[in-house]
Amino acid sequence: MTELLTTRLKALSDASAASTLTGMRRGIEKESLRITPQGHLAQTPHPAALGSALTHPHLTTDYSEALLEFITPPTDCLQAPLEFLDQLHRYVYSHIGDNLLWVNSMPCVLGPDNEIPLAEYGSSNVGQMKHVYRRGLGYRYGRRMQTIAGIHYNLSFPESFWQLHQQLEQNQQPLQDFISARYMDLTRNFQRYSWLLIYLFGASPAVCKSFLAGREHTLTEQFNGTLSQPYATSLRMSDLGYQNNAQSNLHISYNNLADYVRTLTEAINTEEPAYRDIGVRVNGEYRQLNANILQIENEYYSSIRPKRTAASGERPTQALARRGVEYVEIRALDLNPFEPVGLDQTQLRFLDMFAAFCLLRESPLLESSDLSASKENIRRVVYEGRNNQLKLCNWGTQVRLKDWATTTLSAMQPIAELLDATHGGNHYRAALAAQQGKVDTPDATPSAQIMAQLASRKQDFFVFAMEQAQAHREHFLSRPLERELATRFANIAATSIAEQQAMEATPEQSFEDYLTEYFRD
Repeated sequence: MTELLTTRLKALSDASAASTLTGMRRGIEKESLRITPQGHLAQTPHPAALGSALTHPHLTTDYSEALLEFITPPTDCLQAPLEFLDQLHRYVYSHIGDNLLWVNSMPCVLGPDNEIPLAEYGSSNVGQMKHVYRRGLGYRYGRRMQTIAGIHYNLSFPESFWQLHQQLEQNQQPLQDFISARYMDLTRNFQRYSWLLIYLFGASPAVCKSFLAGREHTLTEQFNGTLSQPYATSLRMSDLGYQNNAQSNLHISYNNLADYVRTLTEAINTEEPAYRDIGVRVNGEYRQLNANILQIENEYYSSIRPKRTAASGERPTQALARRGVEYVEIRALDLNPFEPVGLDQTQLRFLDMFAAFCLLRESPLLESSDLSASKENIRRVVYEGRNNQLKLCNWGTQVRLKDWATTTLSAMQPIAELLDATHGGNHYRAALAAQQGKVDTPDATPSAQIMAQLASRKQDFFVFAMEQAQAHREHFLSRPLERELATRFANIAATSIAEQQAMEATPEQSFEDYLTEYFRD
């Protein structure tokens, strides 16, 4: 354990200091493809009973009409996010007929790109912008890549923690500047250590052959119609599916908030010749929002993002520049097909510890060589993570994944003890021990369990995923919501539809003028 991490943990070990950590707030965003009973992508519109995808606070769509997104409200209650996620799934299953939710991050059987329906958000300028953005993604990368699903974990530390932490650090900055700087410290360490999350929780070691039809790749056919690599962990975190990816040359800086905003803004304002050739408005129809490297901030595919809730019409980078970092969004998580809602409480507890570890240990600035090493570590873990002899680059030194992971988890032990002392019980220590078990025994990882099941039952990835989807469907349908809760969700859906209708009934400027104003500095 590093000296700075030890010092900071010792300062926080006082009971009054540790109690501030009970105010940590968490939220989950979970994507799942809606599929037919035959396992094909659903072609039907987003069900009306689920409300407006534009204005519903908890149920929306991501890239496609068939890509549902479940959103839990931020809360400091440890159990609340998964409980709310479970309720949302029970409500959804009661309103999607014979459709199922695909349980894996890598997609189901897909037809041609033009058969993947883009998400629709209505005729308002905001709704049109969301739709055109997705159309642009399809032109740039192909629609198939956009059907890959994942889980985002949003996490923030309470102001009482920041006030005390700043005092202990003897820092004299304005509080929000200190908070933003420390969150950026967290994001840099996350870049260095996110390979560990991919190893521990990667659950997409295989993909249907149809997903990569006509594309070059390095995977081999392990089972009938199933592509994989022997030690793969998370193909979702690989570069599979990308075409013409200008992002490979992007150098977004995480060294401080100003540099992060500046480099991201430059990418949004810099034209990319390949995207210029696509055209922006062709024969009166928008193909993309603009021809720049990034249409908007969300197009930048990063495993973690510093975030600030934006006001209506405000760009995410503007919100960050004006009011600083509010929370971080962890984006390196696969859907676990063995868990009905895609993840469990043990994983969430570990993510709490991992975020605290990234925040509290020293966080040197990231040079371009450091970012390259981090990307290469992720690539190796994606394709070879369960290889006991795999080595990663740790500050220029090649070390075994197993040894580096063990050292890292050992350094997190005092964090587990601190959080257990704060919340009571030994759940955090148990969550940490469970991850060490996966390091000691790679066969205990979700990716290994998936591949073992395919091998033992001599079934392909598609059959495995369909069986899991059916089991999860029965799990949720067998537990219908209580009438009061079902009514509450129905009312939220109805209200969201009314809100969208009100937006569309309000006179607006032209869409072209709206975009001009939105992108104005």
